[in-house]
Amino acid sequence: MLIMPMGDIFIREFGLSALAYSYLVSSYALGAVISSILAFLYLDRFDRKTALLFLYSGFVLGTLMCGFAHTYEVLVGLRFVTGAFGGVIGALAFAVASDLYPFDERGHAMGILMGAFSAASALGVPFGLYLAATYGWRMPFLVLGGLGIILLGLIYWKFPSITGHLVKRNEASIGRTISLLVTDSNQLNALLLGMILVLGHFMIIPFISPYMIRNVGFSQMDVTKIFLLGGVAMVFSAPLVGRLTDRYGVMRVFTIAIFLSFIPTLAITYMQAEPIWYALIFTTLFFIFASSRMIPANTMITASVGKENRGSFMSMKSALQQLAIAFAALISGWVVYIGPDHLYHRYHFLAYISIFFCLISIWLCARLRVAEGN
Repeated sequence: MLIMPMGDIFIREFGLSALAYSYLVSSYALGAVISSILAFLYLDRFDRKTALLFLYSGFVLGTLMCGFAHTYEVLVGLRFVTGAFGGVIGALAFAVASDLYPFDERGHAMGILMGAFSAASALGVPFGLYLAATYGWRMPFLVLGGLGIILLGLIYWKFPSITGHLVKRNEASIGRTISLLVTDSNQLNALLLGMILVLGHFMIIPFISPYMIRNVGFSQMDVTKIFLLGGVAMVFSAPLVGRLTDRYGVMRVFTIAIFLSFIPTLAITYMQAEPIWYALIFTTLFFIFASSRMIPANTMITASVGKENRGSFMSMKSALQQLAIAFAALISGWVVYIGPDHLYHRYHFLAYISIFFCLISIWLCARLRVAEGN
């Protein structure tokens, strides 16, 4: 969300090809994949607060240093390092929420987390583009790093020590950490659900912005409205979906959200030249319903593993989901092409691939069970 909205700026600043730009975008995800695998082995050996302070410190430092990068190669390297720290923070956040909230209240907690992520996107993308346009591409990194220093202080002084998982863990060996995962079909199904659902979720996302610009008639500033309106809508919808999940159950809310999400998915990918307001209705609905299916799914996924190795499990989930995002981008790149008319073609094929993966996720979610002592 920091790099992609400023893509044109980086391409001009460093004279990049499309392939070189893709390396810049993917460097953060690659760092996140590698660190998430390492965190799978070690994350549950530490107090959650200690782990958060370490990871967030690395993320803040890496973000600040990106603002001082003077070459493309240095920026790619710093994004990799930043991703190595930042990529695990999301997994840790879900682990903390799962540790603090029992299963029958966890949907609300997941909804608040998703709403917070949405608010960050809704405010961050337009504000970041404004800073980059006014003060240069370095300023968003410096501002984000400065805010991170303030938050780091708040974490140190206000965030509670969370060690309940250590009592149950009893310093399990690395071999046992791996064994707890590979011998538990419930955890394996949960990981597969997370990966398949992300494949379906991200299948149409890489080409939303360019498709809206070339095929529908958006300007670059109109694209920011997609994220702004979608993010603001999710701030209100995500907590509501969380409460509905707690009240009516994971499978019911998840299944309804899945089928509702197919409406904007198909509408967006078949859309041609349309009024901006009309297109924004469906992009906003996509944000609402796509996030709505994630909330009950994550509620069930986090409940499929006990506290003693939840952090490790969530780290592996993060690694697999980062890989899923990469695969989704590759698949979409293979399917969609730019025709002689300079428009994107076969985008609607991605909608059917997305729907296929989402239908599989319903079957996988139904197979999951709540772990004992959750």
